[in-house]
Amino acid sequence: MQVTEAVPDFADAFPFDEFNAMQREALPALLDSTANVVASAPTASGKTALAELAIIKTLRDGGTALFIAPLRALTNEKEREWDRFEALGYSVYVVTGERDLNPRRAERADVLVMTPEKVDSATRKHDSGRYGFVTAVDCCVIDEVHLLDSEKRGSVLEVTIARLRRLCEPRIVALSATMPNIDDVAAWLDAPPEATFAFGDQYRPVDLHADVKTYTHGENAFADKYRRLYRALDLAEPHLRDDGQALVFVASRQDTVRAAEKARDVLAERDIPMGARGDFDFHEETQTLANDTLRQSVLDGVAFHHAGLSREDKNRIEAWFRAGRISLLFSTSTLAWGVNLPARCVVIRDTKLHDPLEGEVDMSPIDVLQMLGRAGRPDYDDVGYGWVICDRAEADRYRKLLREGTPLESRLAEDLDAHLVAEIALGTVRGLDEVLDWLETTFYAVRARRKPDEYGFESLRDRVRATLESLVERGFVETDDDLGLEATTLGNLASTFYLRLATAERFHDLATSGVTTEAALRCVARAAEFDSVSARQSEREAIRSVIGEADLPPGARKVLAICRSSMRGAVPDELANDAWVIRQNALRLLSALGAFCERFGSVGDANIVQRVEARLDHGIAADAVGLTAIGGIGAGRAQRLADEGILTPTDVREAGVDGLTAAGLSDGVAERVLEQTADLPAIEIDWGDFPSSIEQGSSDLREVTIRTEAGAARVGVRATVNGVEMTTKTCYLDDPVTIPVGVFGAEDELEFGIEVTFPDLPLDPVRRSRRVRVE
Repeated sequence: MQVTEAVPDFADAFPFDEFNAMQREALPALLDSTANVVASAPTASGKTALAELAIIKTLRDGGTALFIAPLRALTNEKEREWDRFEALGYSVYVVTGERDLNPRRAERADVLVMTPEKVDSATRKHDSGRYGFVTAVDCCVIDEVHLLDSEKRGSVLEVTIARLRRLCEPRIVALSATMPNIDDVAAWLDAPPEATFAFGDQYRPVDLHADVKTYTHGENAFADKYRRLYRALDLAEPHLRDDGQALVFVASRQDTVRAAEKARDVLAERDIPMGARGDFDFHEETQTLANDTLRQSVLDGVAFHHAGLSREDKNRIEAWFRAGRISLLFSTSTLAWGVNLPARCVVIRDTKLHDPLEGEVDMSPIDVLQMLGRAGRPDYDDVGYGWVICDRAEADRYRKLLREGTPLESRLAEDLDAHLVAEIALGTVRGLDEVLDWLETTFYAVRARRKPDEYGFESLRDRVRATLESLVERGFVETDDDLGLEATTLGNLASTFYLRLATAERFHDLATSGVTTEAALRCVARAAEFDSVSARQSEREAIRSVIGEADLPPGARKVLAICRSSMRGAVPDELANDAWVIRQNALRLLSALGAFCERFGSVGDANIVQRVEARLDHGIAADAVGLTAIGGIGAGRAQRLADEGILTPTDVREAGVDGLTAAGLSDGVAERVLEQTADLPAIEIDWGDFPSSIEQGSSDLREVTIRTEAGAARVGVRATVNGVEMTTKTCYLDDPVTIPVGVFGAEDELEFGIEVTFPDLPLDPVRRSRRVRVE
């Protein structure tokens, strides 16, 4: 069917002129009905067009479409691809993190693009003005719905879709490359039989020959990688000699580079005719690559691709691979999920991955099938070849996977307590009966009926009751006389910050006992979110050099070492590979800990955590961390200023442009930095007519005024006498605030203190004191 015949008003939204057989078959269900749709179609069969047809139906009806992509890299890719919708007058907006969110753009968007985690966050905060847009979604397209079976992310997608359906009842269109139990997914999403499509291998544009090849596992993991690499090159070689292309998937970004470097040498020794070193024009094009190693490699017809490359380098590699200038491409799994980049031969060299938070893990069966699905180039090949290289002991498992696939399972039970707290905190469920109603909206309920023995469906009511009793006992949930359920402050905080419940309990205990920098770091290092972190043998000496013999489990020692060294801006090389992921998770946990401190401890404790978080984020010394509150000041500039004795925003104001330029900033940067300090508070404490002496036994009540001479901020004000707290107050300081201070002649001498603390800014507290003689 011609695109102009089916959707004449949206023909320009498609990069082709004619729908294929698979797309044609699904088109009526997508365009001519409002039923929920579930479709499974082989990789490279044109599944993206199904999503676009669902979006077109929504736009025609004047609604808002939400597209859920499994990876952030893919959301950015969709934003670029769907410029075609923008050209037709529709707005496409990728919803990113909290800091970068533009609520106005999100509210006005016709097409929203988000990851499951972003949708989860938005639905949890739907009552806020920033995220209200999520309740106006008319159609939700789930790309790669087989993510349900992911151990780490599956339950997030499951509860998020269930929650979204309760919030705004959107049409659901779920798509997947592999879904053996598609009827279960259809039952979960209430898709009727006429809108459920299981497109088989006959819809693949190129037949796939997939099999398993084994290697002999040795004692040395490094040597094993090269054994698998030689095996992969053996499999790819016939196709490379025949002007075909090969795509080899490896475990990590670093592995793509090392494998490409080694492969260049091996292929040269084997005298395989590849590369374009004699092509002067191509040689000139390669000089535009930012990555030096890549620049050398592509001329030999070998390249690598991973998420750490610049967008421009990735785009060039993809274009050259499509054009046949690159014959052999090494990549991480990201390429399998996103870019449509098929090859005649696909080899999965690594079936085990190192996860910074989980240690060594098996590649998920879904990822394996997704990667193999890239084998076969439409219009070029009659058959694609896919190979899994694994140890002999695992060969039968992978052969069974290739032969039978793997049914999607629910992962909800693994985090049932945390998800239940979140739904109670959101008001989705308010009693035991509503909990069971909520469970009925999950994929868990569908699979539990299908496999009652494995899921324990018959005892579900007892399990839910036991889980609720545990949550009440632990202080996350409370009940009333009518058996209603409500989240406590502890439960609300755990839900808001996506915490494992054990972590929330640990944070609560620390917040109620007092915080120090070291205590905050140790508490985060021992968070349940880091329970699976492992310290490899090669990392242990580096860990010891940073933290000594800290009395912590090995994984927590590694997290603590990365946090401490990151605060100094000098992470040991041995820890660098995992440092980014661990640091990002630690920052999120510190943000949560700060909120726990403010609620259960004090704003002073929250300020300590805020400064720890800023140091970890920027890698800066404790005495200069306040500089990071100034826009435009990063670690480098902060250190330059600190070396000149400029340590705080107040110091910056006093230095002025001349002082900042003398410290090494350019005139333009100095002016901008100085302007930024106008948004930060400059605290003045006015003691008024506070006495210098008082008679023994007498008492008086005086007032102290706190004001800001620059920007406003939320502050905690604390008044003490001889170290004993008299008055505390938390407020937003824009206008002057006055607090009463009692003066009484009870001792020989009194020392009154005023402390102003910033729970939301990494600024040192402002402290002032006055002495009063007792006569």
